[in-house]
Amino acid sequence: MSLLKEMLDYNKLFVEEEKYRDYETTKYPNKRMVILTCMDTRLVELLPKALNVKNGDVKIVKTAGALVSHPFGSIMRSILVALYQLKADEVLVVGHHDCGMSGMSATSMMENMKERGISNETFDTLSYSGIDVEKWLSGFNKVEDSVAHSVNMIKNHPLMPEVPVHGLVIDPSTGKLDVVVEGY
Repeated sequence: MSLLKEMLDYNKLFVEEEKYRDYETTKYPNKRMVILTCMDTRLVELLPKALNVKNGDVKIVKTAGALVSHPFGSIMRSILVALYQLKADEVLVVGHHDCGMSGMSATSMMENMKERGISNETFDTLSYSGIDVEKWLSGFNKVEDSVAHSVNMIKNHPLMPEVPVHGLVIDPSTGKLDVVVEGY
Protein backbone atom coordinates (compact mmCIF):
# COMPACT_ATOMS: atom_id res chain seq x y z
CA MET A 1 0.00 0.00 0.00
CA SER A 2 1.31 3.46 -0.86
CA LEU A 3 1.90 5.97 1.89
CA LEU A 4 -0.64 8.36 0.32
CA LYS A 5 -3.33 5.67 0.17
CA GLU A 6 -2.64 4.74 3.79
CA MET A 7 -3.04 8.39 4.82
CA LEU A 8 -6.24 8.84 2.81
CA ASP A 9 -7.75 5.65 4.26
CA TYR A 10 -7.00 6.96 7.76
CA ASN A 11 -8.45 10.36 6.84
CA LYS A 12 -11.70 8.78 5.71
CA LEU A 13 -12.16 7.19 9.14
CA PHE A 14 -11.02 10.38 10.89
CA VAL A 15 -13.80 12.34 9.17
CA GLU A 16 -16.45 9.61 9.52
CA GLU A 17 -15.74 9.30 13.25
CA GLU A 18 -15.78 13.14 13.60
CA LYS A 19 -12.38 13.16 15.29
CA TYR A 20 -11.86 16.66 13.84
CA ARG A 21 -14.19 18.04 16.52
CA ASP A 22 -11.32 17.88 19.04
CA TYR A 23 -9.45 20.45 16.95
CA GLU A 24 -12.16 22.97 16.13
CA THR A 25 -11.04 26.57 16.46
CA THR A 26 -11.00 29.78 14.41
CA LYS A 27 -8.35 31.00 11.98
CA TYR A 28 -7.25 33.66 14.48
CA PRO A 29 -4.52 32.66 16.97
CA ASN A 30 -5.74 32.73 20.58
CA LYS A 31 -2.29 33.76 21.84
CA ARG A 32 -1.91 36.29 19.00
CA MET A 33 1.52 35.05 17.95
CA VAL A 34 3.15 33.75 14.79
CA ILE A 35 6.04 31.31 15.16
CA LEU A 36 8.69 30.75 12.53
CA THR A 37 10.47 27.47 13.10
CA CYS A 38 12.31 24.70 11.34
CA MET A 39 10.63 21.88 9.45
CA ASP A 40 12.58 19.33 11.54
CA THR A 41 10.50 16.23 12.31
CA ARG A 42 11.51 16.29 15.98
CA LEU A 43 9.72 19.61 16.48
CA VAL A 44 6.29 18.62 15.15
CA GLU A 45 4.91 17.77 18.59
CA LEU A 46 7.82 18.75 20.87
CA LEU A 47 7.83 22.49 20.10
CA PRO A 48 4.12 23.10 20.82
CA LYS A 49 4.39 21.09 24.06
CA ALA A 50 7.57 22.93 25.11
CA LEU A 51 5.85 26.29 24.48
CA ASN A 52 2.49 25.26 25.98
CA VAL A 53 0.57 25.95 22.78
CA LYS A 54 -2.25 23.89 21.40
CA ASN A 55 -4.36 23.86 18.27
CA GLY A 56 -5.71 27.37 17.68
CA ASP A 57 -3.18 29.19 19.87
CA VAL A 58 -0.59 30.34 17.30
CA LYS A 59 0.22 30.50 13.62
CA ILE A 60 3.21 28.31 12.73
CA VAL A 61 5.36 28.87 9.65
CA LYS A 62 7.96 26.20 8.91
CA THR A 63 11.03 26.32 6.69
CA ALA A 64 14.46 24.72 6.58
CA GLY A 65 16.52 26.17 9.43
CA ALA A 66 13.85 28.73 10.45
CA LEU A 67 15.69 31.02 8.04
CA VAL A 68 14.35 34.19 6.48
CA SER A 69 16.68 34.21 3.50
CA HIS A 70 14.87 36.78 1.38
CA PRO A 71 12.95 39.82 2.66
CA PHE A 72 10.27 39.44 -0.03
CA GLY A 73 9.92 35.66 -0.09
CA SER A 74 7.02 33.51 1.02
CA ILE A 75 8.25 33.21 4.63
CA MET A 76 8.18 36.96 5.22
CA ARG A 77 4.86 37.25 3.39
CA SER A 78 3.37 34.59 5.69
CA ILE A 79 4.56 36.47 8.78
CA LEU A 80 3.07 39.73 7.47
CA VAL A 81 -0.25 38.01 6.67
CA ALA A 82 -0.36 36.64 10.23
CA LEU A 83 0.25 40.12 11.65
CA TYR A 84 -1.97 42.21 9.38
CA GLN A 85 -4.80 39.81 8.50
CA LEU A 86 -4.94 37.20 11.24
CA LYS A 87 -4.52 39.29 14.39
CA ALA A 88 -1.07 38.13 15.54
CA ASP A 89 0.78 40.69 17.67
CA GLU A 90 4.15 39.01 18.27
CA VAL A 91 6.67 36.99 16.28
CA LEU A 92 8.77 34.15 17.65
CA VAL A 93 11.66 32.64 15.67
CA VAL A 94 12.70 29.21 16.98
CA GLY A 95 15.78 27.48 15.67
CA HIS A 96 17.18 24.26 17.12
CA HIS A 97 20.42 22.50 17.90
CA ASP A 98 21.53 19.69 15.56
CA CYS A 99 19.75 21.33 12.60
CA GLY A 100 20.24 19.84 9.14
CA MET A 101 21.05 23.35 7.87
CA SER A 102 23.90 23.66 10.36
CA GLY A 103 27.13 23.26 8.45
CA MET A 104 25.23 22.17 5.35
CA SER A 105 27.47 21.95 2.32
CA ALA A 106 26.08 23.38 -0.90
CA THR A 107 28.59 21.29 -2.83
CA SER A 108 27.35 18.09 -1.21
CA MET A 109 23.74 19.00 -1.84
CA MET A 110 24.46 19.82 -5.47
CA GLU A 111 26.16 16.41 -5.84
CA ASN A 112 23.02 14.79 -4.40
CA MET A 113 20.95 16.72 -6.91
CA LYS A 114 23.13 15.49 -9.76
CA GLU A 115 22.73 11.90 -8.52
CA ARG A 116 18.96 12.39 -8.73
CA GLY A 117 19.04 13.69 -12.28
CA ILE A 118 19.76 17.43 -12.19
CA SER A 119 22.23 18.15 -15.00
CA ASN A 120 25.33 20.34 -15.01
CA GLU A 121 23.58 22.33 -17.75
CA THR A 122 20.81 23.23 -15.29
CA PHE A 123 23.37 24.58 -12.82
CA ASP A 124 25.06 26.47 -15.66
CA THR A 125 21.72 28.00 -16.71
CA LEU A 126 21.05 29.12 -13.13
CA SER A 127 24.52 30.60 -12.89
CA TYR A 128 24.15 32.44 -16.21
CA SER A 129 20.82 33.79 -14.92
CA GLY A 130 22.58 35.43 -12.00
CA ILE A 131 21.64 32.89 -9.34
CA ASP A 132 24.40 31.91 -6.94
CA VAL A 133 23.20 28.37 -6.25
CA GLU A 134 26.01 27.65 -3.80
CA LYS A 135 25.11 30.68 -1.71
CA TRP A 136 21.38 29.87 -1.95
CA LEU A 137 21.95 26.31 -0.74
CA SER A 138 24.41 27.19 2.03
CA GLY A 139 23.55 26.48 5.62
CA PHE A 140 24.81 28.21 8.74
CA ASN A 141 27.53 27.55 11.29
CA LYS A 142 25.91 28.58 14.57
CA VAL A 143 22.18 28.31 15.26
CA GLU A 144 22.16 31.31 17.60
CA ASP A 145 23.59 33.50 14.84
CA SER A 146 21.06 32.13 12.37
CA VAL A 147 18.15 32.90 14.71
CA ALA A 148 19.50 36.41 15.33
CA HIS A 149 19.78 36.89 11.54
CA SER A 150 16.14 35.88 10.98
CA VAL A 151 14.95 38.11 13.84
CA ASN A 152 16.90 41.01 12.33
CA MET A 153 15.46 40.39 8.83
CA ILE A 154 11.93 40.40 10.27
CA LYS A 155 12.36 43.42 12.57
CA ASN A 156 13.92 45.55 9.85
CA HIS A 157 11.48 44.71 7.08
CA PRO A 158 10.01 47.93 5.65
CA LEU A 159 6.45 46.59 5.99
CA MET A 160 6.88 45.30 9.53
CA PRO A 161 4.72 46.92 12.21
CA GLU A 162 6.09 47.72 15.66
CA VAL A 163 5.67 44.33 17.35
CA PRO A 164 7.98 42.24 19.53
CA VAL A 165 10.16 39.81 17.58
CA HIS A 166 11.81 37.17 19.75
CA GLY A 167 14.43 34.53 18.97
CA LEU A 168 14.86 31.20 20.76
CA VAL A 169 16.79 27.99 20.30
CA ILE A 170 15.28 24.66 21.34
CA ASP A 171 17.09 21.45 22.20
CA PRO A 172 15.31 18.80 20.08
CA SER A 173 16.16 16.12 22.64
CA THR A 174 14.79 17.79 25.78
CA GLY A 175 12.63 20.71 24.63
CA LYS A 176 14.75 23.16 26.66
CA LEU A 177 14.45 26.69 25.26
CA ASP A 178 17.19 29.33 25.37
CA VAL A 179 16.56 32.99 24.56
CA VAL A 180 18.73 34.48 21.84
CA VAL A 181 16.77 37.71 21.32
CA GLU A 182 14.14 39.03 23.73
CA GLY A 183 11.96 41.33 21.67
CA TYR A 184 10.25 43.46 24.31
